[in-house]
Amino acid sequence: MANFYTDNSDLKFQLSHPLMQKIVELKEQDFKDSGVYDYAPCNVEDAIDSYDKVMEVMGEICADTIAANAEQVDHDGPVCENGRVTYAAGTAENQRVLTQAGMYGMSLPRQYGGLNFSLVPYVMAEELVSRADAGFANIWGLQDCAETIHEFASEEIKAEFLPRIPQGDTCSMDLTEPDAGSDLQAAMLKAEWCEEKGMWMLNGVKRFITNGDAQIKLVLARSEEGTRDGRGLSYFVHDQKWGGVTVRRIENKLGIKGSPTCELVFKNAPAKLIGERRMGLIKYVMSLMNGARLGVGAQSVGISEAAYREAYKYACERRQFGKAIIEFPAVSEMLAVMKAKLQASRAILYETTRFVDMYKAYGFVAETRKLTPEERQEMKKYQRYADMFTPVLKMMSSEYCNQNAYDAIQVHGGSGYMKEYPVERIYRDARITTIYEGTSQLQTVAAIRYVTTGAYLARIREYEAEEVAPEYATLKKTLVEMAAQYEQACTLVHGHDNTYIDFHARRLVEMAGHIIMGWLLVLDAQRCDDFAKSARVFVGKAKSWNQERYDYIAGFSEEQLADFIN
Repeated sequence: MANFYTDNSDLKFQLSHPLMQKIVELKEQDFKDSGVYDYAPCNVEDAIDSYDKVMEVMGEICADTIAANAEQVDHDGPVCENGRVTYAAGTAENQRVLTQAGMYGMSLPRQYGGLNFSLVPYVMAEELVSRADAGFANIWGLQDCAETIHEFASEEIKAEFLPRIPQGDTCSMDLTEPDAGSDLQAAMLKAEWCEEKGMWMLNGVKRFITNGDAQIKLVLARSEEGTRDGRGLSYFVHDQKWGGVTVRRIENKLGIKGSPTCELVFKNAPAKLIGERRMGLIKYVMSLMNGARLGVGAQSVGISEAAYREAYKYACERRQFGKAIIEFPAVSEMLAVMKAKLQASRAILYETTRFVDMYKAYGFVAETRKLTPEERQEMKKYQRYADMFTPVLKMMSSEYCNQNAYDAIQVHGGSGYMKEYPVERIYRDARITTIYEGTSQLQTVAAIRYVTTGAYLARIREYEAEEVAPEYATLKKTLVEMAAQYEQACTLVHGHDNTYIDFHARRLVEMAGHIIMGWLLVLDAQRCDDFAKSARVFVGKAKSWNQERYDYIAGFSEEQLADFIN
């Protein structure tokens, strides 16, 4: 039987990272559940072993069920009748098998039926599902909504909704509207308190809602009459069984067709408030969106993995002019760069996930006892790292995902353009990753502040302080030179007005991203030789990519800016 976890040693490697011991200890809070739940670990080794075993089960399901259903699900898709959505038969089977295997609620506390896993294995599972079927990954991955309920909702709401997640109840986050896409502070779906029912009533329209007919819905709505900005928005939970929400239509999309993207109509739909009024966008949605961007990072890596494997397999099998096409340098170079981009994306995915794991674990510990000054400082450090890395992860991994899907079709030649090969579907599925949960352009907006404040450069200097083996000294020297060039590029832009800085922001963020991802590959290569080739390929390519960006910035004048913005 095939298994998407055991056939990829890069994944298990992530469970051996030195920081995992501390993550597990914080997550398990001195293993307080040991003896209370028969499946709770009693030490770090036991917890990591549980992660490993569950990933084996997930890997088998992804290979034998989800991947096997992917083509038919893409062809059939969901349907909308009488205001309700029916999944494709393969989607329903995926959902049933994963629920029976206990693969929902993976990161939730055991008191709610979850496994209390750290985010690393959860993100790993999302990568596996995405490799099998990126469209279904959206349905499975929206259990992220449970994290928002767990983190911010009242105990009553937690007890009402969280135990349903491990039982397979589906979720959606209902944020965007016809006139409020990326600009969520313009959302106008109305929330009014109904004294008679003791609940809020929601009225309006939401559009582009992934898995829009979900059983548990988190809804951004305007609770403060007369407001028009983010300060008037609150966050609510709606249960499908309460009624009041119908699906007007399912969007006809380019890719991820198994995932129903819906337009919803709310007519006096009952809802309960999550957290405090007015904090919906400012606090709760921003937290959810960061989690969603981590999810898109995992989805992007999963798609990259699928694209690379299909390209590599075809290149080994396809013969032209008397030999396999992988023997032609033009093809072997493409595959080497694809793998380097894939492994670099995975490196920053799990580095970012560990940062999120650390600060969130400290947050939950703080609910049970007072943190020491050292713990508070460490929590803030990892939260800062997570905030810095998340936009770079989302942008770079999704861009590389699209590039790898593009190159996978190129390796296939004309055959890749035909629907009988999976790369055609993979290519269509990849395209959305640079768009939803904040476009690459919006990730640049989020990241540029860490360029201008010097935060990325400071983190790069920390990587430079790491000891490297003699065989990686040349790569370290290259990365140090790239950092000096990046610092000079920042200096060239510094002092200009915001329009000029914003114009070059993408180039500067990408330069920082290339250096960070290069360092992560070098550090991974020191722990495992499997990453050595990709480290060399990626750093070599990144040097030329950064040189191109530096040359453009250095030769650019404010007068030239007028040609682009006027």
